[in-house]
Amino acid sequence: MDPTASATEPEVPSSQLPELTIGSGSPAASSAVAGPAYQPTIRGKIDRFGVAMGTGRRKTSVARVRIKEGSGQFVINGRDMGEYLRIERDRESVMVPLNVVGKAGQVDISIRVQGGGTTGQAGAIILGIARALQGMNPAWHPLLAEAGLLTRDDRMVERKKYGFKKARKSFQFSKR
Repeated sequence: MDPTASATEPEVPSSQLPELTIGSGSPAASSAVAGPAYQPTIRGKIDRFGVAMGTGRRKTSVARVRIKEGSGQFVINGRDMGEYLRIERDRESVMVPLNVVGKAGQVDISIRVQGGGTTGQAGAIILGIARALQGMNPAWHPLLAEAGLLTRDDRMVERKKYGFKKARKSFQFSKR
């Protein structure tokens, strides 16, 4: 018996110990021990009134979206979508998340949006609708993610630098 071993710990024969190898590099051995892969739990976010909420941002625009089952009413800042978004491209792009999950015309959407211009607001609305739909039904997450609707576009306006006319544009250069 080893004199350095504790008196209370029983000695285990080496035949019962698992074989350990250093740097074997075989992924099969490590995956057999690890068990099943981790799957994150995606829970919906619906309040007690049955309304799913989502927030979207784009440039300086912020959109707060509320979605509930209904007849297809689409209101932005108290006005109809067609009245608020004048550009046809913006109106079509705002409907993309609903078309991806097949809910166009089946849900009522109420949106409060502020800041930025109309196209930036449309981008914020798209992200807000996609996040609210994901909260409404977490099973739609793969569809929305594959379409790229759950990714926040983090591009912002580059700041103006001193000694330049704009962010990167220089003043006219005069040789003499």
